[in-house]
Amino acid sequence: MKQVNICIAGGGSTYTPGILIGLIKKKASFPVKKIILYDNNERRLEKMGQYSEILMKEYYPEVELIYTTDITKAFKNIDFVFCQIRTGGFKMRELDEKIPLRNNVIGQETCGPGGFAYGLRSIRDMIDLVKAIRKDSPDAWILNYTNPAAIVALALDQAFPDDKKILNICDQPISLLMAYARLLGDIDYKDMIPYYFGLNHFGWFTKIIDKRNGEDIAPRIKQLIFQNGFAPADKEQRDPSWLVTYSAVKQMLELDSTYLPNTYLQYYLLPKETIAHLNPNYTRANEVMDGRDKRVYELCERVIRHQTTKIDDYVTRELNKKDAHGEMIVEIAEAIFHDQNRYYVVMVKNKGIIPNLPEEAIVEVLCTLGANGASPLYVGPVSTYYKGLIEQQYAFERLTCEAYFEGSYLKALQALTLNRMVVDMALAKKILDELIEANRNYWPEMK
Repeated sequence: MKQVNICIAGGGSTYTPGILIGLIKKKASFPVKKIILYDNNERRLEKMGQYSEILMKEYYPEVELIYTTDITKAFKNIDFVFCQIRTGGFKMRELDEKIPLRNNVIGQETCGPGGFAYGLRSIRDMIDLVKAIRKDSPDAWILNYTNPAAIVALALDQAFPDDKKILNICDQPISLLMAYARLLGDIDYKDMIPYYFGLNHFGWFTKIIDKRNGEDIAPRIKQLIFQNGFAPADKEQRDPSWLVTYSAVKQMLELDSTYLPNTYLQYYLLPKETIAHLNPNYTRANEVMDGRDKRVYELCERVIRHQTTKIDDYVTRELNKKDAHGEMIVEIAEAIFHDQNRYYVVMVKNKGIIPNLPEEAIVEVLCTLGANGASPLYVGPVSTYYKGLIEQQYAFERLTCEAYFEGSYLKALQALTLNRMVVDMALAKKILDELIEANRNYWPEMK
């Protein structure tokens, strides 16, 4: 069987161990020859690289593992690039969240003004990254996790309209399926076919079919959420804010039980309730820095110090649990590699999938994935309510991209004014001016 070469762009991320565990789990069906970890943060990459060398030596010794900060070395003869970059790091994420909150507007990583700021930072680096990849590996599949995925996907489509091997994905639909499976207790999430429509972090499951018997299990899931509430599948390992995020699904369903909502819809549909749970002095960025980031890098340091991953049960636990982020990207690569036509919710250009939405919108829908990439399933027209919500959100995303490419202050202001978390133009201007000052080293000049 052919072996593949993989580059993880953003190799210093705390999600890298989960991707490596995913590759270890799939070594029989998706054999890897070489893994390159690429990052421009030398300090983080050095620790993650050393940890990864030890992990792979113990569990996948036939793989050659390289880590580098040199972009000219990262992408030579690569089959798959897994992108998970974070332009500006956690310090800029902290500003993304705290600047809106100072103005009594939700501060969130991928939604609202925070997602707007992060999107304008991500576009440049992602375009440069794709150019570097295409220079040395013109036929590589680029599987992109980089947030905010909706804005990044739209910008990449504008920058590379003919590139058919860029696939923008998000693990939240899979995370939700895992949570539904835990709630039901009698099904594996891989036995679910999830019919879904919307934009990234802005969508709904219309039905979820049990592959084993053809039953739509969405009504049963709704009933269990009404009875028991809702929590992540891995709630014991999640930071506290994620438990609040998932719990909002019950309230959204009590208000409108038509479809199962993505958790991120709380920021748009329940802004007053959501902002009441947010601490303007200690946001999710702080929680991640003090929690997940610290835990993962302390693990790396222990492993490096002892020169083995077998100092505790960490790897064993990881090998035995389901990890949405790590497993999804590996399984998508495997589905493409083997032309398996598996079902996944991914982002694709609309082109009539939802005929009463703009053709050029990047929608998130159920697709089959094989050697030619994503083949979307037809959704059909959506009703007035969903059409209105999606068109407003898409207009925000499109104007954000146009503001980047044109360096337009006016379009940036219009984008923020349209966002459901802001809506007030004078407030949008105040937040925009503060974000421009904070992002001077990252954004194009706005005129």
